[in-house]
Amino acid sequence: MILLVDIGNTNIVLGFAENEGIIEKYRIKSSLNKTADEYYVLLKPILDNYKIENAIVSSVVPVITSALKKALKKYLKKDPLIMGPGIKTGVQLKVDDPKTVGADIICDVAAMKGLADEAIVIDLGTATKYIYTKNQIFYGVSIAPGVSVSMKALVNNAALLPSVELICPKKVIGTSTVNCIQSGVIYGAASQVDGMIERIKEEIGCKAAKVFATGGLSSLIVPLCKNDITLREDLTLDGLYKIYKLNL
Repeated sequence: MILLVDIGNTNIVLGFAENEGIIEKYRIKSSLNKTADEYYVLLKPILDNYKIENAIVSSVVPVITSALKKALKKYLKKDPLIMGPGIKTGVQLKVDDPKTVGADIICDVAAMKGLADEAIVIDLGTATKYIYTKNQIFYGVSIAPGVSVSMKALVNNAALLPSVELICPKKVIGTSTVNCIQSGVIYGAASQVDGMIERIKEEIGCKAAKVFATGGLSSLIVPLCKNDITLREDLTLDGLYKIYKLNL
């Protein structure tokens, strides 16, 4: 069993893969303050269910990367592959500064192998990322505040607005403060996704480019969109597993 670890600013996603795919995944909150020992105590009930042969880590949070790497080496006696220099990805980076491209973006592009030659990948996480890739080449990305970030910014900067749960209301026009906020944030995000898809397709000159969505909030937003979007919640982990197999 291969342990796949995708460390994001909001969540850490664990995937367990063997043969041709991911068989199980788990999501825990990211914390900058936990030590390697604390992370192991948190993860032990999960890890004990699997016989782990090796591990690979994709991360955009270096502090957590260090803690988890120490935990895996200390308790599982595994030295995980860490996405970074020296790791084969199968992805070319046609951008101004390749060193600034996040590991999660590279995983999303790597996941397109065998799925689509030309695609727009929408990653709905802490940030909402609109990734353009063709033939395993990453050409660039547009980054916007994520849905939860937008919600928190609104509530934190408006004294009379309450914090609300991210649940889709039945109508766009709300009749209560809670419904109004939920509508604006959630339907607004879906409209942004639709609008960005149209703009990107126009810019790249390919109306037929396939569109995929992933990330923790993708299952909430994608059903509200008017474009044809393939929802693949495990896309980043799929890419990470493909990268692992390139480095055997």
